[in-house]
Order: sequence, then C-alpha cells, then structure tokens
Amino acid sequence: MLVTGAVTAMVVLAFLIPLALLVRDFAGNRAINSAEREAERLSQLVAQNADNDDMLATVSSIPTDSTAYLVSFVVNDVVVGSPIPPGEDLTQAKDGIAFRATVAGGEAIYAPVIIPRLESAVVTRVFIANDQLRAGVDRSWRILGALGLVLVLIALAVADRLGRSIVEPVRELSTSAALLGEGALDTRVIPSGPPEVREVGVEFNRLAERMTTLLRLEREAAADMSHRLRTPLTALRLDLDAVVESPVKDRLLDDLDELERTVNFVIEAARRPGRVDADSTCELGELTAARLEFWSALAEEQGREVSLQVDEGPWLVAAGEADVVAMIDALLGNVMAHTDDGVGFVVEINGDESTATLTVTDAGPGFDPGLAERGRSSAGSTGLGLDIVRRTAEASGGSLVIESADGGGGRVVVTLGIARSGSS
Repeated sequence: MLVTGAVTAMVVLAFLIPLALLVRDFAGNRAINSAEREAERLSQLVAQNADNDDMLATVSSIPTDSTAYLVSFVVNDVVVGSPIPPGEDLTQAKDGIAFRATVAGGEAIYAPVIIPRLESAVVTRVFIANDQLRAGVDRSWRILGALGLVLVLIALAVADRLGRSIVEPVRELSTSAALLGEGALDTRVIPSGPPEVREVGVEFNRLAERMTTLLRLEREAAADMSHRLRTPLTALRLDLDAVVESPVKDRLLDDLDELERTVNFVIEAARRPGRVDADSTCELGELTAARLEFWSALAEEQGREVSLQVDEGPWLVAAGEADVVAMIDALLGNVMAHTDDGVGFVVEINGDESTATLTVTDAGPGFDPGLAERGRSSAGSTGLGLDIVRRTAEASGGSLVIESADGGGGRVVVTLGIARSGSS
C-alpha cells in the first residue's frame, strides 16, 4: 500500500508540476497580451491627435479609467498619468522603439508614437503588476492539487482492492497450512484470487487429500497388524491356562495382560484422527509411580535398585494418559533392555509453572544419542521407543534430551508442557 501510494504520488507530481508551470506561464502571457492590446489602443489615440499643438493637454484628456492597468504618457520628459519610478530607462522608447521590459513589481510595455515636431516620441507606458500576471494561478494550482490528491486516493483504493484480492487468498492458505500442520487433516481452501494463487489453492487441496489418504492407509495397516497379533496372544493365553499355578505363571499372565493392553492401544491409536487433542491431560507423578510399580517385579528379578523422586505437584501435563504411559514404558523398558542386570536407575519428576520434567538416569554404559532418531536400532530394538518419547514430548510443547550422566551412565530428560487451566 505504501509503495503504491509513493509511486502514484511520484507519477502525479511528474504530471502536475509541469502543468502548474504551464498554467502560470499561460496566465502571464494572457495578461501581457491584454496589456499590449491596451497599449496599442492608447498609442493609436495619441496618433489620431498628433496635430494638436498642446500634446500634454491631448494625452491628459485620453480616458484611462476603464483599463485594468496603470497607464503613463511621456511627452518631452513630462510624465502624465501614473508616475514612473525614477531611473527607469526610456531611451529606446523615446527613440521610437516599442518593447517590453521587466521592472520593479511587474512588467512594463512601451508603445511610442513619433511626432516630427516634438523632440522625442510620445511614449505610452502600460504597467502590469505581478498580481495581474498571476491572476487565477493560485486557484488553478489549488484545483490541480485537489485533482492530484483525488488521483492518489483513487489509486490507493484500487491498489487496496487488488492487494486484498491477492493477500486474502494467500492469508487463507497460510492459515490452512498451519491447521494442516497441527493435524487438522480435513482442512481445505476455496481457491480464489489471481490464477497463480488459485492454482496454489488447488494444489494445496490435492496435497491435503493425498496426506489424508496416506495416513488412513498407514492407520489401517497398523490396525490390521495389531489384529493379527491377537491370534497368537489368544493361543499363548490358552497355553498359560494349562500351566500349573505358580508365581512365574502369575507374572507371565500379568505380562500377557499388559501386552494385550498395548495391542489394543495400538489399534485405538491407529483409528484416532491424526490431530493431537490439545485438551488431553494426565497427572505425570501418579502415572510414573504406577508404571514403576509395574516394572518393579522385573527390576527386582534383575537385581536393580530403583528410586523415584517426585517434587511436590500436582504435575498435570498436556498429554493423554495412553501416550504418557507408552512414553514411560519406553523409557523404563529401554533401561531394562540395554543395561546389564544389577544396574540401578533413578526416576525424577520436577519442573516449574510451565513445564514438567521427567528424568531417567541409569548407571549403565550410556548410549548413542542417535537412538532418538526413528528407525535406528540397537541390540535387537526397533528404534521406535525413544521416538515415541520424543513425539509425546513435542506434542505437549516440550522436548527430549539424551545426555551422559555425571560419573557415567545415561540420562534421558523429557520435558512436557503443563496443561492449560480448564483442560481435562
């Protein structure tokens, strides 16, 4: 808008300034032509009475009241009519040469009449004041200025309309792209604006449709795979039912129940819309304690010393309970799977008003930070555990940091965003 206004103003000025100068010159020339005609008329009257003996009386009797200019007659150095400023050079006029000259306060026109019996020509002088030379110029300039302002305003209005026709569709595309990035896969735009912008809108809708199709196929594949797992799980449960009652059987049944819950969670997650529910919350301290209790049997069997330290809460985080449970299990399962038996670990929960921090520190050999990358594997792992942790943390507005602990071992620091007030 500012650029359009500046360019339009420059064009208007380039047009109006020469036009204003032309108007000034035209007004001056018009006044001079009128004065020249008046000087010619008066000099003709003088010539018609050239036979009179008393030329002073003759020029004095010539009426000048009807003229708009100051008129003077010079007869043998005697001035009749309007006074002539002293020092004004009349030599050429007295010699019979008609001319125009710029004098103080305006322009003077000299029209001589040669009378042989007189020592010098009788000079008719018509004076045009500067105000008369500029008559109507100021009014014309005001009109031109108003016209220029109107042209600038019209140009700005047209530019604003044209700009809106481009900016509004682009703004809609930007907003829709942000919504699509947040997971609102049903977001579409109505193509509008210039042809190029409309084409972008059409391609945006095509991209959104393609993304929706790919994610739907991925969810269906994950759900189908999980359904297929239920058959061997059912067979495993039947086999366990045939086992003699013992603490080992009870522990295996508990593990099988947890595995079935995990499979059901995968199926439900595959059927959920892709958009993260920003209103999902859970209490991090309670869930961590519950999951640590679940893993405590395996930790005791492997001879691990486990410690849980939770600062005073509550720690309501902006993540769903199922996602946080999967995150905690991934962290604890990582310790169990990738450290030797007998290696202890500490789980800490603290934070501030905006974030909650879950830290898992073990006394093992540590690990490669690249394990946080999806698809990286180590010791038979799929490499997806820490990716689940990272996605859960980032979805809540937090982050995942993998580092070496003081004195050796590994440390995983998960930062989760605190839930907004009013979330459930």
